[in-house]
This record gives sequence, structure tokens and C-alpha cells, in this order.
Amino acid sequence: MKISVIIPTYNRDKFLKRALISVYSQTYKVNEIIVIDDGSTDKTSRILKDFPDVIYIYQDNSGVSSARNLGITVAKNDWIAFLDSDDEWKEKKIEEQVSFHKLHPNILMSYTDEIWIRNSLEVKIPKKFRKIGKNVFLENLGYCNIAPSSVLIHRFIFENIGTFDEKLEVCEDYDLWLRISLIHSIFLLNKKLIVKYAGHDDQLSFKHWGMDKFRVQTLEKLLKIATIESSSHYKKIQEELLVKYKLLLKGAIKYNREEEIVDYGIKIDSIGT
Repeated sequence: MKISVIIPTYNRDKFLKRALISVYSQTYKVNEIIVIDDGSTDKTSRILKDFPDVIYIYQDNSGVSSARNLGITVAKNDWIAFLDSDDEWKEKKIEEQVSFHKLHPNILMSYTDEIWIRNSLEVKIPKKFRKIGKNVFLENLGYCNIAPSSVLIHRFIFENIGTFDEKLEVCEDYDLWLRISLIHSIFLLNKKLIVKYAGHDDQLSFKHWGMDKFRVQTLEKLLKIATIESSSHYKKIQEELLVKYKLLLKGAIKYNREEEIVDYGIKIDSIGT
């Protein structure tokens, strides 16, 4: 299997080297490493001095979805692995996934478990983000528990489902994984093969409050797809939307956001209590 690795980055020169070292340290060697610099103003471009084989592409700041999508377009190989520039892989990450896909050629996407590090210490992963892998669609409906850095995916899925939604500044992975899992099988390789680091101020998950607003956009879009593609999930999507509408309505009332109060009230009524 030939694999292209896509690393989107933005002002992460302090972390990017660590991520790249973890790719070069893999027991199964990848064929192509693509770094998409999404408008960095730090020393990111100098990474080629230490890693001259990397394909480095600079674009004006357009968001992580745009960066990943550009990487998908540029990649020469059918199998694609993502790695966020502040994460790293364990040395057998790719080897383990390749071994699985060779044995199960009909499954075109897999992901792994992970380790969380905050302030140099391993932390316990909250229950809602723990992996189960029995029903990937339902397990990701409330919160995204598939880390992009853990994913190995075949290009056919992008051709069939589409790529990351560039209109979403956050929750773009939540959106894509749900669209994929609605139709395709996704396998959990239940091993801690990536390390996710938290605690730096520029993480997108810390930048935005009210993340459910972005998840709602995905669920509303998904509801339209589910009526055609998978009616068995339609009710579950409705139920999750209702939960999130009620949470957002509660927040709107608390902060006296009149337009949102009306909007969420109408949406709740449209689903039913």
C-alpha cells in the first residue's frame, strides 16, 4: 500500500518538527509527506531545511478544511493519512493499519485510539470521547471521537462522499466522519497509536464557544441526506438535534439572545418534544 500523509499547519513551527519525526520513525514507511502551510507567519517554511523530502505548499490562510482538501488534491496515492501538526504518531501506527486493511480490503477507512497529553502529563480521556467501535455513526453523533490524526482512508471515499466542508471553521471532522459512516464501514483499531497534545492557546477547540452550533449545522445537513441514504438513522439524528437545540435555547435564554430564542423555539417545535 502506498500512502500519502497530509499535515495541515498554521503557526505551529514549534510542534511541526515533532510531528514529522514521528512520520519518519514509522516502521512502515509512507511514500509521500505533504505539509500544507495555511498562511503561517512564523518559521514554518524553514522546515524544508531539516526535512528536504517533504512536499511543502503555502496557501493564504483559509482554514484547516481548505488545507486538508488541498492536500487530498495534491496527493499522488490512493491511501491517505492525516496528521495534525501538534500531534504525533506511535512508531507502529501505519504498520498496524496497513496490516488490517490488507486483511480487510473492503473496509476503506480506519482510525485508532489515542493518548492525551496536557502540560506534559497524560490525562484521562473523558467518557464521551472514549472509543467503542461497534456503531461508529451512533458513537459519533453526539461528539466526534475520531481524531483526524488517527485516520487512514482510501481516496474512493472522498470521491463518493466529498471532502471536508470548508464552510465549517470547527467540527469539520465531525461533519465528514458522520457523512462517511452513514454509508461506509469504518473500523476502530483499538490501540493507542497517536498522541494528542493540548494546552496551547491557539487550538481551534478552545477558540470557539458554543461548539454545538457547528454540530447542529452538520446534523441539519445530515438529516436531508439520511432521508435518502439511510432512513434507519433518521430518528437518531432528529433526537440528537432536539437535544442540541434545547441546550442552545437554554444558552440563548440565559444571555437574552432574542433572535436565537425564537429560532431554536421554532426548530424544537418542528421536531416535536
